[in-house]
Amino acid sequence: MVPDGLSPDEKQFLLAQARQAIAHAVERKPLPPTDTDQIPPRLLEMGASFVTLTRGGNLRGCIGALEPYQSLIEDVREHAVAAAMDDYRFPPVQPDELDEIHIEISRLTVPKPMDYTCPEDLLSGLRVGIDGVVLRDGFRRATFLPQVWEKIPDPGLFLGYLCQKMGASMDLWKQKKLDVLVYQVEEFHE
Repeated sequence: MVPDGLSPDEKQFLLAQARQAIAHAVERKPLPPTDTDQIPPRLLEMGASFVTLTRGGNLRGCIGALEPYQSLIEDVREHAVAAAMDDYRFPPVQPDELDEIHIEISRLTVPKPMDYTCPEDLLSGLRVGIDGVVLRDGFRRATFLPQVWEKIPDPGLFLGYLCQKMGASMDLWKQKKLDVLVYQVEEFHE
């Protein structure tokens, strides 16, 4: 959980902004500029987010940032559009799908390096259901949000699928020391 969580009103505001951004993108309309006078002040602070779209309980798009580089409101709007239109795993969301799209937002803490000496240390250091994990090996990088633990609760498999996601063999995490970072999220959805 992210310390200093957002209020229910701030969460609802972000979800409404994400839905508006997706609707404008799908309908090929320009996104209206943000009116900073109407935005809760905390949402104007730097923040990193992932926006996940599902349809009928199935993933339909998920894109985000690991490090903050813009205000949280702009980050959510940008990644909502990207999840709907630019996730390479899916075709762009179509107008007739909009009513069936479910939006989830994950607000991230800044990833912190995890110190470990061997694969067993890595396994025992991960907090199942709490930590999002970033694996890095040279130019390759991949992450799983903490929500992925619900589908892959075994830490060894979790790391294996994460290696596979970054284009490596599933047992790379056992063969060499990788850069591992962990983060937490505040997750909320419609």
